[in-house]
Amino acid sequence: MSGVEAHYAASDIEARILAAVRAAGLNPEQRLSPDELGALDHFHTGGLRASRELMELAQIRAEDRVLDIGAGLAGPARLLASAIGCRVDCVELSSDFCAGAVLLNRLTGLDDRIGVHKGSALDLPFPDASFDVVWMQNVGMNIADKRKLYGEIRRVLGPGGRYAFQEMAAGQTATSYFPLPWATDPADSFLVSAEEIRSVLGESGFVAERFEDTSEAHLSRTAADAAPSPLTLGVYVDNLPQKAGNARRSLQEGQIRLVRGVFRVK
Repeated sequence: MSGVEAHYAASDIEARILAAVRAAGLNPEQRLSPDELGALDHFHTGGLRASRELMELAQIRAEDRVLDIGAGLAGPARLLASAIGCRVDCVELSSDFCAGAVLLNRLTGLDDRIGVHKGSALDLPFPDASFDVVWMQNVGMNIADKRKLYGEIRRVLGPGGRYAFQEMAAGQTATSYFPLPWATDPADSFLVSAEEIRSVLGESGFVAERFEDTSEAHLSRTAADAAPSPLTLGVYVDNLPQKAGNARRSLQEGQIRLVRGVFRVK
């Protein structure tokens, strides 16, 4: 057993990650790049491609202090830290995902630029005005209290701070296909319309720099965006094909919409 495996073997998700990395022909004893892990650690619609697009829209600088809320395995954080050179702190509610993020940060040699914190988006463990950018992808649909969420984001942003996000929004009809990637059943899903997202953000002290519906652009993409690999979300997401299929069908029928935006503190 290698040194990395010996340290992390106690955790099931870490063992799964290491097994998938090796199955993909990668050596966890050699430094891995965020791009090599992109199919595994970008757990949101559009994957690594969507993260790159949001990174460009957000115009993050090397000197910016960035917070990734609901960071999962911290794939976007590693993208930002490696491509831009900024410091990123991650907040994630799942202890397993926190452990997986720490492992992957170490495998990519980025643990000195990325902090991993277990915590809630509704009670962020940081002082006021701690960050220049808050980043969030496909998280808000699991949070019922949008006002508290956006209030916390506003609190930790400094003057002129930016909130960059990608989110699923409610469509014209009720969501009816479950399970979905973020919800096993309707009780787990808290979608609101794009109009309500914009309205509540405005009430919370933000002004839109960019806000757009990217549903059709996403649907026009094909599975050719990524080559087949053992590094897939299926390493840690059960019933992934069914969940992804239901999400795509929901988008096609207008039950959900995919939006993204960059909002600035007023």
